Order: sequence, then C-alpha cells, then structure tokens
Amino acid sequence: MIKNLGIGTGRRKTSVARVYVRDGSGKITVNGRELVQYFPQGEHAIMVRQPLMITASENKFDVLINVYGGGSNGQAGACRHGLARALCQIDQGNVVSLRSNGFLTRDPRMVERKKYGRRGARRRFQFSKR
Repeated sequence: MIKNLGIGTGRRKTSVARVYVRDGSGKITVNGRELVQYFPQGEHAIMVRQPLMITASENKFDVLINVYGGGSNGQAGACRHGLARALCQIDQGNVVSLRSNGFLTRDPRMVERKKYGRRGARRRFQFSKR
C-alpha cells in the first residue's frame, strides 16, 4: 500500500489540482503522464517544480497530480499551489520559505462575467449616432 505523506488542493482561475506527495525519487506525474509531456512549454513545467526547488526536496518525493479545468497556465499555477500546500503538510518548516515566495497565496484573479447590454464584461456595443 502506497502512503501519501501530504495532500494539497491548489486552485487558480478555473483550474483545480489535487496533489499527492509520496516517498520516492522525484518523479512528477500529471493526469497519468510525465510532467514534461503534460506541460510541453518549459515555463509551465518549471512553475510546477518551483516549490520543490525552494524546499530543496526535488529528489526526495514522488508527486501525483490530478488537474482539471481552465487552460495550461491556470493548471500549472494550480499544481504549484497544491504542491506548496502538500509540502507544508509534510514539514511546517517549509511554510516560511513558501509563503515568502508567494506559493501559498491563492491567486484570486478570475475572468469577469459578461453583463447584459454589453458585448463582453465591460466592452459596449458600437454606438451609432444615425
């Protein structure tokens, strides 16, 4: 039986990530695929790894992530948030370094809803004088 050392839920925009941290050699799996396969853009893969780099635990744990909703940037941010929360569960000493880098703060920015009488959230329809 595999034991999860830490579990974290990360959110950003409309993405939600469930992160499970286990003992291992540093393998990160996202939705059943390798990290670099799931996030082919290099900056997204680096973003997910950041909490492990800050806490110097890149090769100590295996990370299993289930993520859904939103686009690739939101999903990468949600994975980073969830991983940071899971690492705090494992060791409370990580909280200071992760908080100072902003990984424990949930990014509250969402897409503003479309209003009636408007073309978008704030954009108005074209005005015609005649």
